[in-house]
Amino acid sequence: MTDFTKTREMFDIPAGMTYLNGNSLGPMPRACEASVVSFLNDEWKTELIKGWNTKNWFTQTNTIGDRVGKLIGAPTGTTVLGDTLSIKVFQAVAAGLAMVPDRRVILSDNGNFPTDLYMVEGLMKLKNDGYDLRTPDPLDVMDQINEDVAVVMLTEVDYRTGYKHDMTAVIAKAHSVGAVVVWDLAHSAGAIPVDVMAANADFAIGCTYKFLNGGPGSPAFIYVAERLHSSVEPALSGWFSHAAPFAFDLSYRPAKNIERLRIGTPSIAAFSLLSAALDIWDHVDMNDLRTRSIELCELFIREVEKRCKGVTLASPRDPYQRGSHVSFEFEHGFACMQALIAEKVIGDFRAPNIMRFGIAPLFNDEKDILRAVEKLEDILNNETWKEDRFRHRGLVT
Repeated sequence: MTDFTKTREMFDIPAGMTYLNGNSLGPMPRACEASVVSFLNDEWKTELIKGWNTKNWFTQTNTIGDRVGKLIGAPTGTTVLGDTLSIKVFQAVAAGLAMVPDRRVILSDNGNFPTDLYMVEGLMKLKNDGYDLRTPDPLDVMDQINEDVAVVMLTEVDYRTGYKHDMTAVIAKAHSVGAVVVWDLAHSAGAIPVDVMAANADFAIGCTYKFLNGGPGSPAFIYVAERLHSSVEPALSGWFSHAAPFAFDLSYRPAKNIERLRIGTPSIAAFSLLSAALDIWDHVDMNDLRTRSIELCELFIREVEKRCKGVTLASPRDPYQRGSHVSFEFEHGFACMQALIAEKVIGDFRAPNIMRFGIAPLFNDEKDILRAVEKLEDILNNETWKEDRFRHRGLVT
């Protein structure tokens, strides 16, 4: 049984703050400070270039990748780390299209994170070969999976509402018509149980700075089913993915395993932070996490709907059809969220009118939920959100 009191103590959250934004950026694990200091003093400063061998920097894309893979049901040797999630979207979709060369449709949905769609638009422009990106409503995706589709690209948990696609059902239907599926697990990894192996997934990608708490800009990951390792085409053929990178051949030969999905030199400093964050997961059972997440989300929804007038639930009512964040619509959602942040209740806003609250059982408990509801109720009743100071929009909203 997971002791969430123990995991809460592993994070350094400022005193007096209720942090409900781990779905956007996880808080700093206490162990990260010592880990990065150790990297600086005991690795980079002392080993310098030798560290690629003496500290195994070169293989951390794989060894730490396997630790992330364990959290999504990926077998050893099927997940690597490096680059950004946007790059991994490009890699995975390009590889999927190469597997179905006679089709020209990429199917996503209008709840997908826009960056994923932007990357696909850029890929389509580069290929300039008549590709069509379709983005129906999330609930209509299953009906549009047919023999025209080359790649289905979906974020499992909608970044706005928390709506969760049925991964197994989508994959089964896509495979039945010969399509490839790419899953973005940005709001799944570390939030809900995922089993890419059991679901027979082709590709899965994701970031590590949200529920996995690896820090701002923490490296992304890519999973590729082992059955595809010898055939998948790396669209971005960097030297880390070469079969013999230190032979310095002038022509590219891809590695025969998951390493063909690596690209270039990763940030070893960032790996030191992520490695410390992943240590927390050694104490966590994902099924316990999911149970606790549902309990806290249900408490939040119940109390908000009972006490907070004027807001409307934007997330699915059924807890098994959503991830681990809860969203409410409010006409003045941006200003209201700024008023909450001023009260040290940290959620976030997504255009046009959604207030989003991440529920992370690793560090959130009932006191956090009830305090957030109390502050939201007070702001709505007193119309504090109308104050001019809460209308200013910074570069990041």
